[in-house]
Amino acid sequence: MGVQAPPPRDLTTEERAAYQQLNTFYAQHLAYAQIMSTRPQTLYVLADSPADLAAFMLDLGDGTGQPGLVQWAVQGTLDSALTRDDILDNITLYWLTNTAVSSARLYWENKADFLRRQAHHDPVCHQRLCRRLYQAPRSWAERAYPHNLIHYNKLDKGSRFAACEQPDLFAAEMRASFRSLRVRAARLTRRRLNPPVSRPLRAVPSKGDAACRPNAC
Repeated sequence: MGVQAPPPRDLTTEERAAYQQLNTFYAQHLAYAQIMSTRPQTLYVLADSPADLAAFMLDLGDGTGQPGLVQWAVQGTLDSALTRDDILDNITLYWLTNTAVSSARLYWENKADFLRRQAHHDPVCHQRLCRRLYQAPRSWAERAYPHNLIHYNKLDKGSRFAACEQPDLFAAEMRASFRSLRVRAARLTRRRLNPPVSRPLRAVPSKGDAACRPNAC
C-alpha cells in the first residue's frame, strides 16, 4: 500500500478512518521498526547511555503518537494506575539487563509483513482499543478470519500496552475471549457426541422397471 494512497471508493466511514490510520502509520510511525528489522545491531547507543535509552523509549511512545501514553503517564493525566515510576521502571529494566539491543532483534527475526493477515485456523480474538494507532473495523476482522473469529469488542479505553495501562479491562477481555472459546468447544463436543440420526433411504422402483419384483425393492 502506498503512502497517502487514495482509499477505495466502496469503504464505509469506519473503514475509511481505519484506512487513513494505516496510511499515517506507514508514513510516520514505522521508522523504529524498519531500523530494528534491518540493522538491529547498529542501535549500540541504547547500551551506551541510559539517557539515550530513555529518549528512544519515551519518543517511541505506544503507537498513538509520540510520546502518547508515556506523556500522559508522566503528566499524571492518564485515566489509569500507570504512573511515571512505572515508565521509569520499564526503562530501568532494559538498562540493568542490557537487553535493549537484543530485544530489537525480534523485528529482525520476524519476517512477516506489518499488519498483514496471517492465515491460520486457530481461534482469533480481537480487542479494538480506542487509542491504538490502527483500529481494525469488525467488517475487516470478519473478512480476515471468517471461520475462526470468536470474539470482537470495541473498547473505550486502552492503547497498545493495555495489559499495563488497563489491567482489569484487559483481564476481563481475556476472560470473555476464552469464554467464547469454551462455548464454541462445548457446542462442537455436543455435535460429536450426539450426531444427527440419519435414516437409510429406500430405493423406489419406477413402474417401468420390469426387473423389480414385488417386495424385492
